[in-house]
Amino acid sequence: METFQISGVLAALIYAGLGIAVFALVLLLVEVATKYSINRKIAHDGNIALGIVLGSMIIAVGMIIAAAIH
Repeated sequence: METFQISGVLAALIYAGLGIAVFALVLLLVEVATKYSINRKIAHDGNIALGIVLGSMIIAVGMIIAAAIH
């Protein structure tokens, strides 16, 4: 039976925190780069296409972060 290693859990938590920070930075950059509020366009105006594009961007950034960490 393998022994429980704190270093593996700590590394996973650090990488998870790093990934969340990169996600937040990318979303902030997209919000600043556009001339309108993405939140308002998706939530209040019901712009489904923008929601799909934003979701695709989140998946793409997640795949890039996962490849960089792996």
